[in-house]
Amino acid sequence: MIKILLIEDDLEISDLLSQYLSRYQMEVISYPHPKAALASLGIESYDLVLLDLTLPDMDGLEVCKALRERSDIPIIISSARSDLGDKVIALELGADDYLPKPYEPRELVARIQSLLRRINGKTIQTSSEMFRVDENGIYKEGELLPLTRAEFELLSLLIKHRRQIISRDFIANNVESIGWESSERSIDVLISRIRQKVEPNPKHPTLIRSIRGMGYQFTL
Repeated sequence: MIKILLIEDDLEISDLLSQYLSRYQMEVISYPHPKAALASLGIESYDLVLLDLTLPDMDGLEVCKALRERSDIPIIISSARSDLGDKVIALELGADDYLPKPYEPRELVARIQSLLRRINGKTIQTSSEMFRVDENGIYKEGELLPLTRAEFELLSLLIKHRRQIISRDFIANNVESIGWESSERSIDVLISRIRQKVEPNPKHPTLIRSIRGMGYQFTL
């Protein structure tokens, strides 16, 4: 299931898109207020952002910039604003695609699928040069890593959501060996143990970054 963060203040459009995209195995999580949407990035994990430009409290171009500063998540801008300058600025700020409104919903589906194929293809190719995950474990540069069950589950989660910031709450809720009752400290200790096994220099980690106040990011 593809999980999409929709930042759109028109509730009717949000409902229509949610219903339509669900036919294509796409789950839409919608926020009308951009600040709440940005805050959700530290809690939820998304495959793609669909962003309107005309929003309350914060212009969509500012939102695009904030999204790109936090993550490499694919961004499609969908807007009724016809100014060519908006499109140019959006792409310069890091948006991956720009779809003017109105549009046919099927075109949006095609653009989402095309973008994810392109982005995921690049990501998998880049990551596979160093890490590979299968049912037997996680391999770094062809060598099987000596991981405990908890370390395997957590590193697998980080690799699956590569380049996205995932919160400690998200980790606790998605790593069975940790569990929701685990403290933040226990997660930090587990991250430290994984770094000892994967980082070139565990004291100065580059593969698993700590994002202050938000969580962790696997950078490959």
